[in-house]
Amino acid sequence: MYRKATPTWIMTGGLALTLGAGSINVVGFLGAYHQAVTHLTGSVSLLSIELAQADYALAARSVAVILFFFLGAFLSGFVIRQNTLGLGRRYGVVLALESALLFGAVYFLRNGERTGDYLASMACGLQNAMASSYSGAVVRTTHMTGIITDLGIACGSYLRRQPVDWARFRLYGVLLLGFFSGGLLGALGYARFGYDTLLFPAILSGAAGGTFTAIKHYQRHHPRAAS
Repeated sequence: MYRKATPTWIMTGGLALTLGAGSINVVGFLGAYHQAVTHLTGSVSLLSIELAQADYALAARSVAVILFFFLGAFLSGFVIRQNTLGLGRRYGVVLALESALLFGAVYFLRNGERTGDYLASMACGLQNAMASSYSGAVVRTTHMTGIITDLGIACGSYLRRQPVDWARFRLYGVLLLGFFSGGLLGALGYARFGYDTLLFPAILSGAAGGTFTAIKHYQRHHPRAAS
């Protein structure tokens, strides 16, 4: 259970990250390869189907999407080295890497190369592994299955008049709203700008990384203000 309200930086950062992830996933679905890149459930199922149908070329592409997501999570774990959210972590570095990967994805997808999907998947692996937990709540920003499950559990508990962690409920509600809104923006953007829509999450993650780094730098030199 939370003992205090969720800090503003977590709520704001979570909203920004889910906005970006929602738009990335929609662009992946609407693109030439109709590939989900922010989560792997569909990709693993597709791999099973492709292997059963002996379509080894498509299977290799699905393996690549899964592998690059894994590599992104691996790199995030290597850079941050901890799985609990806190302002002292190296999120700025990870967000800068995510931004660079998304800019690279735009370049390759503009040229009709599948490498763009792989880079976008790696960017999502980076982001999803970056935000692991806060005060006992699992925080995922690139897929909503667990979040919707926990929201459902909370509503069921409330109807049974059992205690509900409302701070966690609000956090998950913000993440769900962000992912949905990002998907809506992604769909509208893709209809007009195509793959250039990915520039939105690329800039957003880069700005979030720069903001986080600036805050951390300020707190390092003004410890009283940080406390």
